Amino acid sequence: MASPPFKLTPSSAHPPHNSTIVITGGASGIGLATALYLHTAAYNNNIVVLDRLASPPSTLPKTLTASSRYLYVSCDVTDWRSQRAAFALAARAFGRLDHVFVNAGVAERGEQIFTDGFDELGELREPDRATIDIDIRAVGDSLKLAIYHLRNDTDIKGKRKGSGKGQGGTIVLTASLAGYLASAGAPLYSAAKHGVVGYVRALKSDCAKVGVAISTIGPGITLTPIVSGVREGQTIASWGEEMAERGVPINDVETIGLVVGYSMGLGAKGNGAGYLIQANLVQEVEGGIAKSREAWMGKEMLALFRGGRNAPLFPNKL
Repeated sequence: MASPPFKLTPSSAHPPHNSTIVITGGASGIGLATALYLHTAAYNNNIVVLDRLASPPSTLPKTLTASSRYLYVSCDVTDWRSQRAAFALAARAFGRLDHVFVNAGVAERGEQIFTDGFDELGELREPDRATIDIDIRAVGDSLKLAIYHLRNDTDIKGKRKGSGKGQGGTIVLTASLAGYLASAGAPLYSAAKHGVVGYVRALKSDCAKVGVAISTIGPGITLTPIVSGVREGQTIASWGEEMAERGVPINDVETIGLVVGYSMGLGAKGNGAGYLIQANLVQEVEGGIAKSREAWMGKEMLALFRGGRNAPLFPNKL
């Protein structure tokens, strides 16, 4: 049922042109690779990077940071006011927003379920929720802001909704292979990334009604600063070579950037898509999952679901 895997190149990805693109977590890793690709002169895109660092890393190429088509905004995605102001600044700087890459994220923060810690009173210490706060709670805020700025619809009185400047566009979210096949060693990260996939499935129909296409990418192990297991003094590249020799499929960040550009470039045709990426191979899986419902739900359960799915179970103003 799944579509065949494919590879992308800069020439075959067909990303958007002459657009304004917001990237959260864009100062390193996947976000940076995507920014560099989409900023290429041939595409003439404005790139707005939101990241928690006070200023862009000095290691970034001057061709990016000195460009009039690049804007860096220091932003804490876990703070609503900070993120709201960052999106507003991006919209003011370039007139409107066309695409948003919701990418900021962290890896599992230690072992939170089976390892016990105690406070000064000897009581069980609460878990570290940073992974949940960044990888799913902040994603909801990013989605709210993205739809507000992108949506292209009007109310019954003819008034534009959202920012009033949106002309439609795309939202791409970074999930993970762990959002489809959970990692036993990373329960909070896996739960958060399953939530990202859930957002796409729940929002795709309503997003289409307001001119927005929403999709997700699910990379496997990718050589970014958040990978765990790198030994002290070891480079990420050498760690990747070691893992590849052990049979682990490794992605380059550049490939992930191509997939993001590809999904944005599809526009409405890419709505609801989900791309798994392993060993730099890409496969769209959401379509196959939807078509194979009878295989994993069973005929009777699927019939029950279809019989009631049009009932007004939840309020919807669209």
